[in-house]
This record gives sequence, C-alpha cells and structure tokens, in this order.
Amino acid sequence: MPLEFAPADASARPLHVIDQAGLDSWLEGQPDRVAAWVRASGFTGAIGHVLLIPDEAGAPVAALAGYGKPETRARKRFVLAAAAEKLPEGAWRIASGLPPEAAATEALGWLMTGYAFDRYKAQSPAKARLVAPEGVDAARIEVLAASEALTRDLVNTPAQDMGPDALQAAAEALAAEFGASCSAVVGDDLLTHNFPMIHAVGRAATRAPRLIEMCWGELGPKLTLVGKGVCFDTGGLDLKPASSMLLMKKDMGGAANVLGLARMIMALGLKVQLRVLIPAVENAVAGNAFRPGDILTSRKGLTVEINNTDAEGRLVLADALALADEGAPDMVISMATLTGAARVAVGPDLAPFYTDDDAAAQALAEAAAGAADPVWRMPFHTPYEELIEPGIADLDNAPGGGMAGSITAALFLRRFVAARYMHFDIFSWQQANAPGRTKGGFGQGPRALLGALPRMLNL
Repeated sequence: MPLEFAPADASARPLHVIDQAGLDSWLEGQPDRVAAWVRASGFTGAIGHVLLIPDEAGAPVAALAGYGKPETRARKRFVLAAAAEKLPEGAWRIASGLPPEAAATEALGWLMTGYAFDRYKAQSPAKARLVAPEGVDAARIEVLAASEALTRDLVNTPAQDMGPDALQAAAEALAAEFGASCSAVVGDDLLTHNFPMIHAVGRAATRAPRLIEMCWGELGPKLTLVGKGVCFDTGGLDLKPASSMLLMKKDMGGAANVLGLARMIMALGLKVQLRVLIPAVENAVAGNAFRPGDILTSRKGLTVEINNTDAEGRLVLADALALADEGAPDMVISMATLTGAARVAVGPDLAPFYTDDDAAAQALAEAAAGAADPVWRMPFHTPYEELIEPGIADLDNAPGGGMAGSITAALFLRRFVAARYMHFDIFSWQQANAPGRTKGGFGQGPRALLGALPRMLNL
C-alpha cells in the first residue's frame, strides 16, 4: 500500500481520539444510544483500544481510538498507530481529540503502519487509511514516510541481493529520481584513486568494493553525508561467531540511513549542496583478506595498525571522510552501525551521536523531540585519544581494554575530518513489532537531522 494520505472526501468515516481521562466528558456530549454502546462495550480509552460505532442497522459509521494517559503516552512513540493497525480497511478522518502539536507525528506513525517488506513473501500491513489531519504539512509527512521506507527496504534486503553492486544501483536509482549525479570508484581503481583502506577491507569478497558518490544541488552550504556500507560483515579473519552474523545484513545501515536522509533533502528541496559518500564493501574471508597485525596507510596518510579485522567499518569510513574533508564542506555527518558498545551504552532505541559543536547538538536534540526520532549526545572525550595510538602506527583500529568502545571509534573517525563534524553510531534495527515500526530495518537519526539542518546550516 502506498504510504500516502487518503483523499479528503465524504467516504472517510470519523475517528474520535479519546484521552483515557477524558472519556466520561466525551460521552456526556453523545446521544444516549452511542454512550450506552460505548459503556456496554467496556471501552476505556487505553492506548490501542478501538471501538467501532454502528448505526441503527449495525454498520460501522465511526470509531473511537484510545489515546491513553499523558504519562503513558510519554513512554510510547506513534501512539495512534496502535489503533490504526486495528481499524478496518477504508478511509478515516480525525473528528476530535488529537492534540494539534502531536498531529504530524501521529500522522507519520499511521502512514508507517502501511509499510511491509514483501520482496520475498506477501505481507499484511494495516489497511486503514488516514485523511491528513488539519494543520499538518501532508506532503512533507509523505516524503518522510517514503524515505523511511527506502531505508527499511535497504536494510531488510539480505546480503545475497544487497551487495556493494546493489547498493550502488540503489544510489543510482535515487539519484535518477531527483536529478542528482552518481558515480563509483570500483575494485582496483580504488588503489589508483587513493582509497587504500576501502580496498583492503573489501578485496577478499567476490563482489568488488567501491566508493559511491552522489551529488545534488548547486546553491547553499555544502553538506556531506557519509554512510557505512558494509553489506555483510563476517568479521574477516577475526571471524564472528555464527550468532553474531545473523543481523550482519544490516551492517550497511549507515548507508541506508544517509540515503533516506538524502531523499528527504532532495524531495523537500532544501537549499544545500548535497554530497553523499558511501564506502560499500563486504568484509569476507579469503586468502587475500587483510590480517591482524597489518598496518594500512589511509587516504589521509595516517597509518593504522589492524588489531582486529572485525573493526573494519571505521577503516572504510576513514577514507571516505578524508575525501569528504577535501571538498571544504560546511558540515560532515557520518552514520554507521559501528559498535556494539553503543548498544551497551544506550540500548537499541536511542541513536547516539558525537560532535564538538554545541549549537548543532542543541539544535539536533530539540528537533529530535518533535520528530519521534530520539538521539543522545556522547562525548568526544579527548583524554581517550591515547587509547587509539598503538605506538608502531598512527592509529589502532581496535584498542584493547574493553571500555569506551563507541567513544574510541568516534575519536578514530574524528582524526580524518577537519570540518564541522557529527557522527552517529546507530543500531538501525527494530527488534520487535511496535506501532508504526515493524520488526526489521529501521531509520535512526534522519528525521531529527532534517529538522535540525536549517539551524545547523543557517538555511
């Protein structure tokens, strides 16, 4: 089902959004027949409760959707989507009860109940459609939904069908849709063009590594997005256990998220000079795989000692970040499913980010609160710099000690960027079905960033 609003016509049935504490007040204004039906049905207004209101002949002509209590809603995301998933097929319009300040977020959550990853098996997403609530920017919300669906589709696709070549094809298709340019440096050409660490990480795979570049826009500040595109991560010679490989198709989640954000920026026509860089590789095992103990020389000239081949994401990002920095950008943002340490620190639901720019961090935090896209600032803690300096090379890709793993990875990346910089260490995976969020690939950070970019870049 397209993630679009229903037309505002007479066929849309009214939906009353009922705050749990306000149910009695709402009933006082209803005909006796309706009030008696609601009371007899046991409807309480709890989140996810739905009650159809029949006419005298028994046909449903309206519905109630429970909206819970404020303290309960504060723990949830996309509250109205819990009701949307239970309503029968057809168009619905909000007749009362939805707070105006929540309308845009709840409308987006409703649209996302129509998402399903059905490439390999038919699925059954919610079929109830919503007329855009009054006062919301319906076109913008539809862009957000379509862009989130792109991110989810890319992450959900298994590595057999989402290798570096397929990720390049996805970027090319997006570029064609919005009139952007797209190119790639592939295979041994990476060495010719001085991307040695991207080549080293990806050379053992049968599908060639590459650096994908997409450019759009000729006016405004220069914004460069860099996304980790490790399409599958075996861990390399430091092989992951089987259980740790089960979700490794999502190790290109950073690339999927920056493509989703790029789609939002282009579809909404933001006045920026957008550049997207995606180092796309598979970290595979073969006779020519890079080894623990190797010392690689990066595009920037910094040498890196390899103490664990499973810390490969920062290597490919480093070459891409060095390229990004050469373009004198006004802002560089990287997104990556980089460390398990980030999950230990903040869990799967928060997107931790790093920046030295306090104003940008504040803008992002405020935008996230209104976008149902939670983020959490983490520190570029400079005293930990010595942890990533091994002595026989400039940098260590996997410092020992087992502590501050997300911070040291972020510090590693910062060494390759002189411009204003923000880094996201995301999970990009929804572990269980939730309203508006099906289990599987998931966007983390793009909506918050979209809301913050006008302040971050003075647009």
